[in-house]
Amino acid sequence: MRSDVMKKGYKRAPHRSLLKAIGLTSEQISAPLVGVANSWNEIVPGHIHLDKVGRAVKDGILLAGGTPLEFNVIAVCDGMAQGHDGMHYSLPSRELIADSIEVMAQAHAFDALVFVTNCDKIVPGMLMAAARLNLPSVIVSGGPMLAGIYEGSEAGLQHMFEYVGAVAKKTMSEESLRHAEDSVCPGSGSCSGMFTANSMNCLTEALGMALPGNGTIPSVESGRYRLAKHAGIAAIDAWKRNLRPRDVLTSAAFKNALTVDMAMGCSTNTVLHLMAIAKEAGVALDLAEINHVSDSTPQLCTINPGGPHFLQHLHEAGGISAVMKELSGRDIIALEALSVSGGTIGDVVHDASVVRRDVIRSIDAPYRPNGGISVLFGSLAPEGAVVKSGAVHESMLIHKGPARVFESEESAVQAILDGRIREGDVLVVRNEGPRGGPGMREMLTPTSALAGMGLDKIVALVTDGRFSGCSRGAAIGHVSPEAAMGGPIALVHENDLIRIDIPGKRVDLEVESGEMARRRASWRPRKPRISSGYLARYAKMVSSASEGAVLN
Repeated sequence: MRSDVMKKGYKRAPHRSLLKAIGLTSEQISAPLVGVANSWNEIVPGHIHLDKVGRAVKDGILLAGGTPLEFNVIAVCDGMAQGHDGMHYSLPSRELIADSIEVMAQAHAFDALVFVTNCDKIVPGMLMAAARLNLPSVIVSGGPMLAGIYEGSEAGLQHMFEYVGAVAKKTMSEESLRHAEDSVCPGSGSCSGMFTANSMNCLTEALGMALPGNGTIPSVESGRYRLAKHAGIAAIDAWKRNLRPRDVLTSAAFKNALTVDMAMGCSTNTVLHLMAIAKEAGVALDLAEINHVSDSTPQLCTINPGGPHFLQHLHEAGGISAVMKELSGRDIIALEALSVSGGTIGDVVHDASVVRRDVIRSIDAPYRPNGGISVLFGSLAPEGAVVKSGAVHESMLIHKGPARVFESEESAVQAILDGRIREGDVLVVRNEGPRGGPGMREMLTPTSALAGMGLDKIVALVTDGRFSGCSRGAAIGHVSPEAAMGGPIALVHENDLIRIDIPGKRVDLEVESGEMARRRASWRPRKPRISSGYLARYAKMVSSASEGAVLN
């Protein structure tokens, strides 16, 4: 076994003495050593219970004859980081997570790994590490939060952000806002809608790197802990069979993940993350492929914020296995792709069934004929931009309006709350990309303010930053090249006309080419917002969003 390099033979007596110093017996040392990378902490609601999930994982490893050795990695709560400088650190934390796991796994010669995760950047960071290290690995999440109840209706975190806009518009009182904040997030788990965390936990099932139920079993159910025990057992089974992440993370697996992504209307952040994971796995994946999958995949679910259902309802309906089973009826799921469950995706979905047709529609009667995410190209985004088309109101699918240009998220939010945005406007928020941000901040605060003030059906927002999975409306992000790299978004002037055609996959700046050339000749990059520390290094090394915002 791989760990023998650290523990076998008389030359490794010093190493064994250190292992015995942590309480291991000779019998435990001789067993396969399984690293348990756990993102538990006391600040993130999605992670507050992961110490217990980690304990269940370790029980499973012990049951299967392995020796679990747990270590921690960082985790950022995107909800708490919204709207201030903390959000600069969210996406860059993905790279730190992958790198730190690599360090721990290589330094301690683990034989296999189990990744205990839940929220936005932690899931892709761990998948990137799994693909990079290529050791037998299983991912297990802490599960979604239950929806809260406010004034008799189910509600989630995105409603809180939208209520802020309602208070600004004076259609909601601050007292009501306080009552809501006590109710909408009722306990542990990743926030209850199809936001980035739940999107990635669901897609990890579709990729074959997690067991069935990983994305949808609520955090508070005992099934979550049984799943964690089975994940520990599955890691030892993968080690025995020498099943490695790159055996699972094939082109077919990524096609499956994209197909499920489109069928469920997941967060646009999945585009960034799947591209980054594919790069670590050595699999070619580009934005054009995403549109191809979207065009051929019907949207079967409308999970909050795109619709009325929450993750607990998706679980009741049959979960991701049921979604894949339904999609397989049109031969758009690669059933031969492998799964860490011990067989193929075909084996996983064989006995699955849809229990609630109001949550998972028939492939012959979908919510929409095409997928929930679209990639737009055009003169404003030559290398692409991404929109959650399944959460765009029909009236905004095709739109042309004057640009209202803002150099930061904060200035755009202030204009919205001050009532300075008019019907038909196209807000352009730039210098928020991977390099220019730095860190490609999410724009949940402005999109939620627009929704809360009733503007999401009459106003568009275009940015080289990105959007939370909570966002809805004509919110077009990941515009590439970004402003800091001299992309066309850097050259937009106030009141320029921008045309958006989501069905046609276009976003164009209607400015004559000669004028654009004059603007380009006088353009100069902005001075970096942050010039020291990790983010300064990140800004120098990060690639375009069109390449997954990975470090070069």
